[in-house]
This record gives sequence, C-alpha cells and structure tokens, in this order.
Amino acid sequence: MGHFKNMDYKKKKKYNRDRSKQCGRREFLKGTAKAAAIGSTAMVFGCGNGLFGSKDKFALQWKEYFKKNYRLMTQEEKDETVQRLELLAKVKRDADIQMSSKEPIEGVLFGYAFNVTRCEGFMECVAACVKENNLDRKAHTQYIRIFEMEPGEMTPESGNGQYFHEVPVENHFYMGVQCFHCQNAPCVRACPTKATWIEPDGIVVVDYDWCIGCRYCMAACPYYGRRFNWNEPHVPLREMTKKQHYLGNRMRTRGQMEKCTFCVQRSRQGRLPACVEACPTGARVFGNLLDPKSEIRFVLKHKKVFRLKEALGTDPKFWYFID
Repeated sequence: MGHFKNMDYKKKKKYNRDRSKQCGRREFLKGTAKAAAIGSTAMVFGCGNGLFGSKDKFALQWKEYFKKNYRLMTQEEKDETVQRLELLAKVKRDADIQMSSKEPIEGVLFGYAFNVTRCEGFMECVAACVKENNLDRKAHTQYIRIFEMEPGEMTPESGNGQYFHEVPVENHFYMGVQCFHCQNAPCVRACPTKATWIEPDGIVVVDYDWCIGCRYCMAACPYYGRRFNWNEPHVPLREMTKKQHYLGNRMRTRGQMEKCTFCVQRSRQGRLPACVEACPTGARVFGNLLDPKSEIRFVLKHKKVFRLKEALGTDPKFWYFID
C-alpha cells in the first residue's frame, strides 16, 4: 500500500491503464458471462472500459471475441471454418485431415445400452475410443471408464475403476461409464457461455471455440462424463485420426472441456461408435431410438433395463441391461 500511495496521479492512471490491458480473453468471457446471467450491461466490458475505448472499437472486439455460435452459422460460414481448421492442422502439425460439419440426420435420435452380463472388462472399447477421438496420450485421457464390480454393487462409486490384473474375475461384473447424453442435461444448464448443447439427434456436443474452461459442466455432471485438458494434448501424428468433425474428434487445446460425442464423426455417417465396434463380447448396443426395428429398441422392449441415478431426472439416453 505504501508504494501505491507514493505514486503520483499520472503514474496511477498509467498503472491502471496497463493493468486493464492485461485482461485476457478468458477474463473477458467470464465478465460477459456474468453480464448475461444478471442482465447488466455494466459488466459487459469485463475488464473495464480501458480495454476497448470507443463503441466502434468495442464492436470490433466483440466480433473478434464472440464469433457466432456454431449452431447459428450459415452453411457458408461452416465451410469456411472447416477449411480454416484443415489449413491450421497442416500448418501446425503437418497433418492432412478431413474436417466435417455434417449436421444431424433427420428422424434419428441416438441411444446407447450396455450389457453388464456380457462385459468382461477387457477395455478394447477404451483403447478404440482413445485412438478414434484423438485423446491426449501423455495425460492418458479416457472418455470411457470401466469399473469392476462385486455382487450387489450397482453404482460406479462402489466399484474399482483402476484394476490391473487378468480379467474377468470370478464373481465380479463390469460396468462402463461415459457421457450419458442426457435429454435434461445438467452440464448444458451449467455452461455460462452456452458452449455445450443438445443436438436434434440427441448428442450433447461442445463447441471448443466457445469453451472457456470454467469446468462448471464437469461439476454439474453426475456421471463422470466430462474431461478437462490441463495441458496441451499430445497425439503423435502417425496415430492421429484424420477424419474429424468440428463438434467431435478434432484436436482440442489446453484449458478446454471435452467428452464422448457418440463418435459424431462416425455415427452421422451411419457407422457405429468406435467403442461399440471394438467390443469383443457384444456388450454395447447403439442405434436409433426412433426406429422401432433397431437393436436398441429391441433391448428396451425385451430386456431388464435400468438407468443410473434415475431420481435426478436427467433422462439419460444410456441404459444398462442384463440378459
């Protein structure tokens, strides 16, 4: 405080101006997120008036920081974004990728079912997911977790999610957990920048360009479905999946949230998610809930099914069942 009192008025003014310039994109976004929440225009400037100056200058900065939400983009803007990302991948990583912006298929609502009597804990699903979705190899990021359960246990909290022994173990069963793509998703409500939402085909997606890494969605999710990048994700070029989707397995950066997207880059092309395709025991079922002839509908009609934490009212599109 003594140092500050000894500064004259001009030095104080310059000091405050320099401090305001230090506010970065993240602080700006946090400020505007608060503004949206309380309906106050005074907070929109986030870091203070010194950052922008005139209204015209502010408008330019607004366009720079707040690009149109991906859901509101025209097809031309989507195409331009895809081209930009392909070029960036070539410049930054020398990777020739194929970026898609394919929209939801009309008349499709995706659902997922997991057979706890068939899974034997081999984790081929985890390995396939890591490869397909370009997950960070150094941090060992995984969208899917498999829990080894003892008889009578029914929730992952009571299971062992870090087993390192030969499987399956007698008198145990295995339970997979990932994003449940809830119809009433707590993560969507928690996001202050609306960077996550539910697509018409039921997939809960994240626009990584809008994510500010506040981790509110991670705290809100009751199913351990969200992952945070503490470091710049590392994926060797030779292991990178080149066919990517803007809202799916494109490369993320440090400080962003990510999650299972039912392999949107595959499912919207009529293919199964990588985990379903890789499962050696047929424990995973995926399909269109609106198609009465689909396998997922057969499971829901003829098997004994249940969902985790049903009392929360999240309405997940992920079921467990037994033969």
